[in-house]
Amino acid sequence: MRIELMVWAGLALALVAAEALVPGVFLLWMGLAAATVFVLLLAFDLAPVWQAVAFVLLSFAWIGVYMAFFRKREKPSDQPLLNRRSEQLVGQVFHLEQAIVDGRGRVKIGDALWVVEGEELPAGARVRVVSANNMALQVRAID
Repeated sequence: MRIELMVWAGLALALVAAEALVPGVFLLWMGLAAATVFVLLLAFDLAPVWQAVAFVLLSFAWIGVYMAFFRKREKPSDQPLLNRRSEQLVGQVFHLEQAIVDGRGRVKIGDALWVVEGEELPAGARVRVVSANNMALQVRAID
């Protein structure tokens, strides 16, 4: 067996196996591209540069197949705010740990201090989180 065939077969197997270790689905499709190059080499004698070009183009093609047909069929998450801690806090009420001065202050949530933005308020005032902007919480005073 030609060395090129073994290289492409090994690369295909390695990429598909690596998919189990790395989150995402791109390595699987690149593994399929390597397998396709392997099949092409069985049928045609390609120079190494054309093998590499075929691999790149086939990788894009297989990833395009994934994005066009399989990605849109994924179920939406039953916990869309998982790993979006700041967005989980919207609607909750807290006491200001540090007064809001020049539009910025702090609240203590659990064991962490969070930056809040809003109208100027004294320390200890009750505020409701109305939105999250990056890691800063937008708050409004509660009477």
